[in-house]
Amino acid sequence: MKLSRRTTTAAALTVLALAGTAAATAPASAATSTTTKAAAAATYNGACGTGYKVIDSTPVGNVGKVFLTWNESTGKNCAVTIRNAPGAKIFMAVELNISVGHESTPVVDSGQYTSYAGPVYMSARGYCAEWYGAIGSATGGDSGHCG
Repeated sequence: MKLSRRTTTAAALTVLALAGTAAATAPASAATSTTTKAAAAATYNGACGTGYKVIDSTPVGNVGKVFLTWNESTGKNCAVTIRNAPGAKIFMAVELNISVGHESTPVVDSGQYTSYAGPVYMSARGYCAEWYGAIGSATGGDSGHCG
């Protein structure tokens, strides 16, 4: 019996040694694919709540996106800026405004956040939306969706 245990243990150690060698000699592309997955694009996180559907998004540099959503039943837009990957706190902002042909006051949320800024809401039925996001020094924004 002792002999078979030693044989089994020796075989197991050989398998582990070979697996370690294979891992050590894995191609660099294996590490690259893991890094690529970590830098995936931001996706909407549902922060605006029930009834809001994404109608547009704009890149914020290469570090995230600002999402514009619409709730048909309330006639409100909502915007949120989301990082590609959460991390240490960094300056983030989201701004939502409407184009009305005269001055209007934008709704803004800004601060030091780990994953997203917002949500911010504005009644927009009959108006065009303007949205803007910032993550660190990267910015992005757009306008449209007149209703």
